[in-house]
Amino acid sequence: MLVTKQPVFRNFWYPVAPLAKLSDRPYSFTLLEEKIVLWLDSQGRPAAARDRCCHRSAQLSLGTVKHGCITCPYHGWQFDEAGQCRHVPQLADQSLIPKTYQIQSYPCEARYGYAWVCLGEPIQPIPHIPEANDPGYRLIHEFYEPWNCAGLRVMENELDLAHPTFVHTTTFGSEEHPIPDHLETEETNYGLKIRATLGVVNPELQQKNLNMAESQTQRLLDMDWFMPFTCCLRINYPNGLTHMIVNTMTPISDGRSQMVQFCLRNDTEADLKAVEAIAFDRQVTLEDKAILETTNYDVPLESKYEQHMMTDKPGLLIRRRLLALLKAHGETEQTHHP
Repeated sequence: MLVTKQPVFRNFWYPVAPLAKLSDRPYSFTLLEEKIVLWLDSQGRPAAARDRCCHRSAQLSLGTVKHGCITCPYHGWQFDEAGQCRHVPQLADQSLIPKTYQIQSYPCEARYGYAWVCLGEPIQPIPHIPEANDPGYRLIHEFYEPWNCAGLRVMENELDLAHPTFVHTTTFGSEEHPIPDHLETEETNYGLKIRATLGVVNPELQQKNLNMAESQTQRLLDMDWFMPFTCCLRINYPNGLTHMIVNTMTPISDGRSQMVQFCLRNDTEADLKAVEAIAFDRQVTLEDKAILETTNYDVPLESKYEQHMMTDKPGLLIRRRLLALLKAHGETEQTHHP
């Protein structure tokens, strides 16, 4: 499936930039091959628009922000969060600004420390992560970087419990547990819920992270997939610690995605420094990245084009749900496959 050729994906929310990147200047991003600009409006809320001035098509992200408006670097026109032009320096009477002086704006919301953007009419809300508002959890921003792979590959990988033995050889993969001890799936209105149990090794760095001296342990997994490219992994350990990973692969183009990942933990900085939690997750993500960037970004939704095994069930359900999504919106899968 070529994600940029399927219009329905414009109707979902994606995190495109940390709010901190909008603090003092406009920010440029490419979402589904659409160049957009983000900034903070007069109320300090994120705003997003097409990165083109309606006057002579200059790139707005090269401009500045004045009084909450994005200011074109070419002639100084200023546009508000709704895309309406509010100031034209060349006009003596600003009340004469035509209504046609307008740029394409997009829905934009702040959530979990990021600006989320939808290029169309949202058909699902921003994924709900209740622990992000729970005082018993702390939120740690981890990774914001482009990966040269399809977001769908990463979503399947997050729910694939057969790969840790072979991919995560320096972090948590156990040769004794090449498949999960338990795996159950449930379809939801937002995507999927998966519950599983997986035996893992517990190396020295992770022993400190988990406050567990054992060299092996179990992960009790409660995982959610939110259509189309967000996964929330609740990793529960026998000692009561929960380490959650929330990952969105925001589509830049067919073969390139922006990885946006943060974690939530029910401990404190005094228990474990955030940098140490990040360090272990960094090792894990780099092990995944080395493999996933070798995969074909044109992921076939039709199962006949790839071979499968029993632990692929969550991934196959994802593909089936996406096929149903396309059909419900009058689309057929756009792909290089015959």
